[in-house]
Amino acid sequence: MLLIYRYSGVHIWYITILFLLPGIFNTADAQVLLKRRATLMGSVFEITVADTDSVSAGKNIHLVIEEITRIENLISEWRPWTQVSEVNRNAGIQPVTVDRELFDLTQRALRYSHMSDGAFDISIAAMDRIWKFDGTMTEVPDRETIRRSVDRVGYEYIELDSIRSTIYLSRPGMKIGFGSIGKGYAADKGRVLMQSRGVQAGIVNASGDIATWGEQPGNKPWRIGVDHPFKPHKMIRILQLRKGAVATSGSYRQYAEIDGTHYSHIINPKTGYPSTGLISVTVYGPSAEFANALSTSVMVLGKKKGRKLLRRFREYRYILVSDSGRVIKR
Repeated sequence: MLLIYRYSGVHIWYITILFLLPGIFNTADAQVLLKRRATLMGSVFEITVADTDSVSAGKNIHLVIEEITRIENLISEWRPWTQVSEVNRNAGIQPVTVDRELFDLTQRALRYSHMSDGAFDISIAAMDRIWKFDGTMTEVPDRETIRRSVDRVGYEYIELDSIRSTIYLSRPGMKIGFGSIGKGYAADKGRVLMQSRGVQAGIVNASGDIATWGEQPGNKPWRIGVDHPFKPHKMIRILQLRKGAVATSGSYRQYAEIDGTHYSHIINPKTGYPSTGLISVTVYGPSAEFANALSTSVMVLGKKKGRKLLRRFREYRYILVSDSGRVIKR
């Protein structure tokens, strides 16, 4: 049975709960494709694996869910017991020793900030109470409130000590958060885990941040449809992926409409105001984490500077949609 699932600007076509004859995959021992949904990291995840039988597939999906739960308990800024929450509580007070995994993820996030000239910045989490995109905000925050919030943002104030594996936020009131790359990172880690266990094919779909590997039945690539934000039920392109990843950042689903003006939920870390110029950015290539870092950066940088950044990474391709509806692809 062919099913189509839609997440955060993408559709996925594949066959689910289908028992297959040996040899229909590249590997002769893959016999079943199993899918399961779970709410993780505040979003709907969907994990699909091709495995030898439904029992083995179910166990492997459970392992992916456990891995993503572990990651959430490490990097969530909303759960008070996580290491990220401990780092945030100690902003302006003292460095906090963290697991090497979190240290390395933070170090990569700082590299993304440098490469994008600050368009990507995990310390923008300090602005989480300024703008509301849940339908409750009826007026734009005043300029002084935004200015004060920007004072607590700045990746250059995140200090890392590689020897001690510590993170220190040098300004009081600072916060870090991994909402921009956390789900992509989790999708990548789920894929790595399954490949390490010999699972030949599958998808980890972190509510639109997607990591794929292998092939679906009939030795065909996974098909990922990219929505057109201005044309409901129409897709700009259908991506065909084997080992690949795709991430979309956009302001056409999560936004605020105030006095007839559309305000994106993606905030410029330097100004404190919503990004403008682009309504959607889809990036696809090897890593879901990096694709998401690029898509977020480009939303903030805009079309011209964003394309200049993307040209530096030839393994990644993109689909941009401007707020006028123009589509730009590479």
